[in-house]
Amino acid sequence: MAQWARRPDADDHPQEQGASLPGPPWPDPDDGGAGPEGDPAGAGAGRRRGRGRRRDAGTTGGSSFPSRAGREEPQDPAERARAICLRLLTGTARTRSQLAEALRKREIPDEVADEVLTRFEEVGLIDDEKFADAWVESRHHGRGLARRALAQELRTKGVDAAVVDEAVSKLDPEQEERTARELVDRKLRSTRGLDRDKRLRRLAGMLARKGYGEGLALRVVRQALEEEGEDVEEHMWGE
Repeated sequence: MAQWARRPDADDHPQEQGASLPGPPWPDPDDGGAGPEGDPAGAGAGRRRGRGRRRDAGTTGGSSFPSRAGREEPQDPAERARAICLRLLTGTARTRSQLAEALRKREIPDEVADEVLTRFEEVGLIDDEKFADAWVESRHHGRGLARRALAQELRTKGVDAAVVDEAVSKLDPEQEERTARELVDRKLRSTRGLDRDKRLRRLAGMLARKGYGEGLALRVVRQALEEEGEDVEEHMWGE
């Protein structure tokens, strides 16, 4: 008994009895913590006995605290597919293609996955058009990405080309140019002291990496440098 009493009491919260209810996010039956220090010996013994019962019952299927195996996803492919999708959609929008790939990795049959994903679309849990619109809005204002970069990101997420084109077309070209200028203004100070041509290439290259076209990038950078007093001649890209 002395050896048993010294073992850490890591899974001993009675409230975890209710954690066996199904639904995302799936709880971790090992996520426990030690009881408060200074517990009476009788209380500790009671917990130890309770823990032994739970462990024994888990092997017979009679416990209200199921084993890890008992908390796995259902065996029916459609039920499994729905559980996987709901878990992945919890707190994060995803495209149909992303969910389809997740189901393939979990070996859900294609016909079952297609049926479940179509049903999710019908009830509005999957909406690639809304996803694309929100992505463009968030990534443009948050990261300063231009239409070209935004389109590339959406394509990698499996969004249909027509949906991508529609979403990025909603980004106003004037807004795109204003964002480019804001990006340049934030970087301008860090390039002071460099050769004029090096400043031009560095700032224009920064915009290019964010998806801005060559003409727009050079125009915005030249304007910013001229306003700072630089004598900027007309340059071709890369010269």
